Amino acid sequence: MKVIGLMSGTSADGVDAALVEIEGKGTETRVKLLGFSFLPYPGDLRRAVLDLCDPEKGKVDNICRMGVVLGEWFAQGALRVCQDAGVDIEDVDLIGSHGQTIHHLPETVTLFETPVRGTLQIGDSSVVVERTGVTTVSDFRSRDMAAGGEGAPVVPLVDYFLFRSEAIGRVMLNIGGISNLTVLRKGCRREDVYAFDTGPGNMVIDGVISALTGGRDGYDEGGKRAALGKGSPELLDSLMQHPFLVLPPPKSTGREMFGAPVIDLVLERDLPENDLIRTVTHFTIESIADALDRFVFPQCDIQEIVVSGGGAENPVIMAGLKKALSGQEVVRIEDRGLPSEAKEAIAFAILANETLAGQAGNMPRVTGAAHPVVLGVVTPGRGCRISVDSKVKI
Repeated sequence: MKVIGLMSGTSADGVDAALVEIEGKGTETRVKLLGFSFLPYPGDLRRAVLDLCDPEKGKVDNICRMGVVLGEWFAQGALRVCQDAGVDIEDVDLIGSHGQTIHHLPETVTLFETPVRGTLQIGDSSVVVERTGVTTVSDFRSRDMAAGGEGAPVVPLVDYFLFRSEAIGRVMLNIGGISNLTVLRKGCRREDVYAFDTGPGNMVIDGVISALTGGRDGYDEGGKRAALGKGSPELLDSLMQHPFLVLPPPKSTGREMFGAPVIDLVLERDLPENDLIRTVTHFTIESIADALDRFVFPQCDIQEIVVSGGGAENPVIMAGLKKALSGQEVVRIEDRGLPSEAKEAIAFAILANETLAGQAGNMPRVTGAAHPVVLGVVTPGRGCRISVDSKVKI
């Protein structure tokens, strides 16, 4: 099957699109990357998306309309990757679209005498299907939440399929807006895998950069500004007191916790700009190392940390991790045969394939769900039919 995976992360910088060829399912999954493209959001669109994430600014009419707007962008991402790869969209069998998360609330609260937790990804899958004609799986997180889980992370299943090893213990570390990791002990079985969000990835760095430059720059390219600064031990110590960091897994987080509340705290400090940037960069490094020391190394013998995501492109982060984790080899995911920028988009192509195969896509030990469930909502495209036994046929 030719499958497109579509993803936009908590950094909300644009649509990642990966076109892959998939054979098999489950642990027999084999994947070949045919093409990858990135469709960046214009600055005003990114700001509008980030406004939706803010409860003070995220008006219901804007959310309603922006769901359609982002549906168009995700559709264009799918068409773009096909064009770049020289593949006709009519030859694509399936799309897996994560959408754009604008709110993630994994903590249980009682509302109208009902215990609830919730997550919201927008990017209308019906628009994607209308523009591409391709059956699309979306809304991957809600079913896990309905089963009592946190709805995240969901990529660890793909880490298990592609990177488990009989020879060594690995941690798959993704540094996006939020950092998360998957623990693959040597010779692990599916039920052995655990994963969790560690805390900030690029989110605080990007937010501080954007504020200091009046929105002109969205990230610290190549870690250049962090490299020029001096870290503030006092500020770093204050940031490391964040209560999320000591919560045991399973746990997940997002912009609600490490967006404006932390960025505003940093900007209140009377420090040179590059010192602020250096300090929040070290916050990312230290929070990852702390999570590994607390929740991974005491339980598992790990030889290798495989890093992906935008943080892998920051030399200051990579050097800091290698120093903090001197007992393990720290490598980029490219060294293990997969392009970093394409990893999460590839993951949602594989998860969509699992959905159509009727295979559970969550890992209860990872999310805290009561049991395995098939993830996602299927929006049928051209030539797709639903049989009476509810099995999807393409």
